[in-house]
Amino acid sequence: MSDEVLLFDKWSFKDVKVSDISLQKAINISPIYVPHSFGRHASKRFGKERVNIVERLANNMMHYGKIWAKNTGRMAGKKWKAINIVRAAFDIIYLRTKKNPIQVLVDAVINAGPNEDTTRISYGGVVYHVSVDVSPNRRLDLALRFISQGARLASWKTGKPIEEALAEELMAAASNDPSSYAIRKKEELEKMAEASR
Repeated sequence: MSDEVLLFDKWSFKDVKVSDISLQKAINISPIYVPHSFGRHASKRFGKERVNIVERLANNMMHYGKIWAKNTGRMAGKKWKAINIVRAAFDIIYLRTKKNPIQVLVDAVINAGPNEDTTRISYGGVVYHVSVDVSPNRRLDLALRFISQGARLASWKTGKPIEEALAEELMAAASNDPSSYAIRKKEELEKMAEASR
């Protein structure tokens, strides 16, 4: 029996690589059995950086509702339900691609994170939209938000199980497929930023 720590007793963190240099510090892929830190990071500045990427995805899945209602209460606080959704999605990803689902998640986050965004600057009573570079932490936050939003919308519209919708969204984002909601949102943000240069 090996002493290696496996996520859900199945998936290894050993061969997972973060190919984007800018996100290497922001994406935490330290080995854990279960993605649950019990909110230890919440009171610390930049504490999110120390939370495993799989747990951050599960936390994003807890916001369940329509796009304009971030949380209708349906999944509020149901962390184990969110973790079970991620676990089932990882099983689906492995069955369809034969790849390590953690690596698929990391690739999806790298592809779905926007590099440019816009901010509002008020100058002499006039508001301008100006293009800005996005910090690695915000890139990661936006990527996870887009991926979980895409899964929720796909599940909501088609009646597909949320696990399957999440797995499909992750696989599409990992392969940079334009049919992915996360990739579309990223491109939309970057186009707006380009227009505001």
